[in-house]
Amino acid sequence: MSVPVREPKAPAPRAVGGRVVRLGRGAVSLRVRGRTVAVTALLLAALVLVVGTTLTTGDFPLTVGEVLRALTGNDSGAADFVVNTLRLPRVLTAVFVGAALAVSGAILQSLTRNSLGSPDIIGFTNGSAVGALVVIVLLHGSMTQIALGALAGGLATALAVHLLMIGRGLQGFRLVVIGVGVSALLLAVNSYLITRATFQEALEAQSWLIGSLGNRTWTHANAIGLALAVLLPPALLLSRRLAVVEMGDLTATALGVNVHRTRTALLVIGVALAAFATAVTGPIWFVALAAPQVVRRLTGSPAPALLSSALMGAVLLALSDLVVQRAFAPALLPVGTATGALGGIYLIWLLITESRKSRA
Repeated sequence: MSVPVREPKAPAPRAVGGRVVRLGRGAVSLRVRGRTVAVTALLLAALVLVVGTTLTTGDFPLTVGEVLRALTGNDSGAADFVVNTLRLPRVLTAVFVGAALAVSGAILQSLTRNSLGSPDIIGFTNGSAVGALVVIVLLHGSMTQIALGALAGGLATALAVHLLMIGRGLQGFRLVVIGVGVSALLLAVNSYLITRATFQEALEAQSWLIGSLGNRTWTHANAIGLALAVLLPPALLLSRRLAVVEMGDLTATALGVNVHRTRTALLVIGVALAAFATAVTGPIWFVALAAPQVVRRLTGSPAPALLSSALMGAVLLALSDLVVQRAFAPALLPVGTATGALGGIYLIWLLITESRKSRA
């Protein structure tokens, strides 16, 4: 005897305040919320302050005027070398990597409708690490090849998770559970690869796995900057559809959104952003998890705010790197250690909060 299966009820659409701004002849419309705009402006100001502090302070302190002359090419002395060779590539890499990780986390958390749906929790970051370690340990590749290996590893992990979920639908809880399992498996693969390495290769692999912004040059900054320039605009264009998909498949379909195509495109963008970021710096933990949720709490917006999340991620990573450079000098503490410690505390708080909500 067949038993009829009922479709789960989609949540009712949430009211979203704000003012609608139409561009051109109404072909493109944007909903602007005053609180979101204010938070975005404050984050932008905070980012400028952090970048300015990074460029002017350190073992070789500089004035704002000296930094500006170096940036405009009017200073050919020591300030030019310090700013344009040592400090600026590193801080730009931090800004771009933080933004990429935060947008990736915002997309994946929204698609899964789960606070734990970030690339470092569901295995994509560990997949990138496996790809990099294969190049370091087995292929003895260059830095460029290590980055390409990390990118291939992240994308391959996303494909593997997708294949494991074929026929079951992209449900947030299932994706997180499968991702956690895949992440644990990949972590074991990482440990095995390190045991197969020589002493020098193991040191190189371990230093990469910690996640660091040390010795980052214009090559790294340009690579992640280009990836962000290519992937961020389509993510912003699809953000409105992302907010509709978050309401549930039935509601999104009723509102005219092609759920499968939208979800696939956003998933590819989110995974690619995380993979490129990991390829440049190594695994930087918990920025993708924390930044989007902090932004949602600050803006009070029910929809994912990708631009604000990008700025929050940039501020968090650039500020973390500034703190570890200034507070622990002359020791060279990798920024991945700082974000991992802070992120672990945040994750414990998040799990306790979610547990209390589920009991209520």
